[in-house]
Amino acid sequence: MPGHRTDPGGKAESAPARTSPDERGSAVVDFVMVGALVTVFFLAIIQLTLVLHIRNTLIDAASSGARHGALADRTPADARERTAGLIGTALNGEFARDITTAEATFQGVRTLEVTVRAPLPVIGLIGPAAVLEVKGHAAVSG
Repeated sequence: MPGHRTDPGGKAESAPARTSPDERGSAVVDFVMVGALVTVFFLAIIQLTLVLHIRNTLIDAASSGARHGALADRTPADARERTAGLIGTALNGEFARDITTAEATFQGVRTLEVTVRAPLPVIGLIGPAAVLEVKGHAAVSG
């Protein structure tokens, strides 16, 4: 029979199926395409995690700065300084360039509001400036 061999025991074996010349190397291309897609998804998840970390850190620094500035013996300038120090320690001084304070009334209570405008990290820590805005509030004592 063509395409069959006989082993010494007399059993017939099938010859390995041959691939067409058009399919040769397609496994390498499939591997590269799937590998690139998985890599892009992985990097997107890492970047999203970084953005959330930076956002949460800025919120925490703004809230802590507002609480510090709302104390009886402190001023809004102390709140800005405290917020900038926390951001500079946790992230980078570039994220602490635009910090403002203002008094606001929330449900009839006088509060100190600390606003931080920072770059939104799009690629690594690089991104457009003043796109990410977070606020922290604290009731003013006294």
